[in-house]
Amino acid sequence: MRLWAFAILVLFGSAFLGASTAHSGGKAGGPIKIEYHGQSFYILTTSKGTRVAFDPHTIPAYHPDGIVNQHPADIVCMSHNHPDHTRMEAIKIEKGKKPTILRGLKTPGNRADWNIFQKTIGELKFKTVGVYHDDSEGLARGKVAVFVVEVDGWRIAHLGDLGHLLTPSQLKRIGPVDVVMIPVGGIYTLNGAEAKKVVAQLKPKEYVFPMHFGTKVFEDVLPVDEFYEDVEKRRIAVLDENVIKLNRDPQRPRPLIVQLHYWAKEKKEK
Repeated sequence: MRLWAFAILVLFGSAFLGASTAHSGGKAGGPIKIEYHGQSFYILTTSKGTRVAFDPHTIPAYHPDGIVNQHPADIVCMSHNHPDHTRMEAIKIEKGKKPTILRGLKTPGNRADWNIFQKTIGELKFKTVGVYHDDSEGLARGKVAVFVVEVDGWRIAHLGDLGHLLTPSQLKRIGPVDVVMIPVGGIYTLNGAEAKKVVAQLKPKEYVFPMHFGTKVFEDVLPVDEFYEDVEKRRIAVLDENVIKLNRDPQRPRPLIVQLHYWAKEKKEK
């Protein structure tokens, strides 16, 4: 997979056309920030500064300094129990305050059942939706939970290691979304072609963030290329940074797919 040192805009093809107009509504989105740290590890920071980490890992290739406990978080969401999605060692504990952990599955182990809930923590609303890690209802790799988060007028869905197209029931439970974080690397999850179909199902209004794909430092899964096949140019930004502030600029393409780098820029320059 090739990463550019500048942002490139690419338009999704037919699979992404016709984005839904029925989305979260409510007040305009606040200035929230999204950071990427490789694999499925994202950190969302709200306008009030609350930090939500999704699926933290300690894959050495994505920690070039050898320091894994470098990412502060107030809340940690774990979509399932596989070790590249549950590593609290990656989270920095500040002032002795441990983060709240929200688990998508009820118990440890690969055959655990979903932990379905809705709860509010501060300015954030969370809910989980049960899906599978494969296309055989979990027989191969077990269950996974989608996390849907509402904050600052945004609805954000982190799909974990989703391995199949969504059913009408699952789509209804997830509901309208502004932002989707979706696996695209195949082998253990959706591949690029399947991920495009899921994006077409969900019809996110604002952003799509690919995840769980192979990179030049981690090749256990396929690169993101298939996700970009047969698309026109204008709705993708391939960035040389690992962070972006979300906006609702009506002048930019929507939804915009954003491929963040897996390291902060200052680390790459060392």
